[in-house]
Amino acid sequence: MSFHSGMNPFRFLPTFLCCLLMLFVTLRAGAQSPRTNKYLFYVGTYTEDGSKSKGIYSYRYDAATQEITPLGLAAETTNPSWVALHPNGRFLYAVNEVPNYKGPNSGGVSAFAIDRATGKLTFLNEVSSRGADPCYVTVDRSGKFILVANYTGGSVAVFSISEDGKIGEASAFVQHTGHGTDPKRQEGPHAHSVDVSPDNRFAMVDDLGLDELLVYKFDTSKGSLTPNDPAFAKLDPGTGPRHFALHPSGKFAYVIGEMKGTVTAFANDARTGTLRRLQTVSTLPKDAKGEIEDAEIEVHPSGKFLYASNRGDANSIALFDIDGAKGTLTPVDYTSTRGKTPRNFAIDPSGKLLFAENQQSDTIVIFRIDEATGKLTPTGKTLDIGRPVCVKFLAVN
Repeated sequence: MSFHSGMNPFRFLPTFLCCLLMLFVTLRAGAQSPRTNKYLFYVGTYTEDGSKSKGIYSYRYDAATQEITPLGLAAETTNPSWVALHPNGRFLYAVNEVPNYKGPNSGGVSAFAIDRATGKLTFLNEVSSRGADPCYVTVDRSGKFILVANYTGGSVAVFSISEDGKIGEASAFVQHTGHGTDPKRQEGPHAHSVDVSPDNRFAMVDDLGLDELLVYKFDTSKGSLTPNDPAFAKLDPGTGPRHFALHPSGKFAYVIGEMKGTVTAFANDARTGTLRRLQTVSTLPKDAKGEIEDAEIEVHPSGKFLYASNRGDANSIALFDIDGAKGTLTPVDYTSTRGKTPRNFAIDPSGKLLFAENQQSDTIVIFRIDEATGKLTPTGKTLDIGRPVCVKFLAVN
């Protein structure tokens, strides 16, 4: 562009700067907003012992409008109590929590292909979990392996995943040994969950029977597990560690104790896989009485709040503030789940809603999360479903 001798070349600069600033703000807002508002979510259930459920159910969910559309039975299968999604969004894996899959002392693990248009699942194959009553499954970050915790078997197994999503041979198997202090609940090992670190280098296993959070080095080239050094973090006797949650910063980790109704906070060294205990707090109000049986734990995507579910006589979800610098917890509130036995709950990807699964009431009750305080209020929405146990969200656009 050429300028006449009488034209000021800088007179367009304010307009240019404003446009540039607007573009920056727009790009930044886009980067911070969720990539999608459209999801499918899948619900794992118990199908036996009088349940009206037949397997895994699917729903369509719009996070922008909070509209939920039931899609019905996605796949008929026995006791798919925990499900996990492949990173590519094409496959789903479910444990079949039974003690005798094709023989005694083993459950099953099933693979399904996902139809993202309908939410339906197509069965691919099923293998033995290598231990009785598998209760937890996760897919590693590479999508090459699934890891399974066998509750009654007290063991952990790793299986390869083929290109077509089918489950292959076991690449690792670890049998836990020992017992805890409670002769009824901790007569032997009971692996209750297995989670993989964000960098895919470690696998963390809660063993209810041993009062230990075990840490394994995970080799993604072989799918192998070897004990870390140190090999575990110890919890108080009789705690019954059940599930594990990692803070978004990666600096802190939290374990819920099923038998004592507690959450134990740890400082997490992500480089070495070492956990240092910080604090143990109760998930129940001071005046609480009756049976204690905690279940689920989850950190809000913001990293500001932690939620824990109380089954037993409490049937509630406890809310804690998280100290962002120290990782310690402060009790804030307790909310009834409006049903019995909240075995699991899930926070939706937007961080706005919490889905509480009342196993014995056959309902999923949905709560709104206050972004400033973390407190829960009922939305008035309830999903009717037999024996719900696990919810997993899948982005679909």
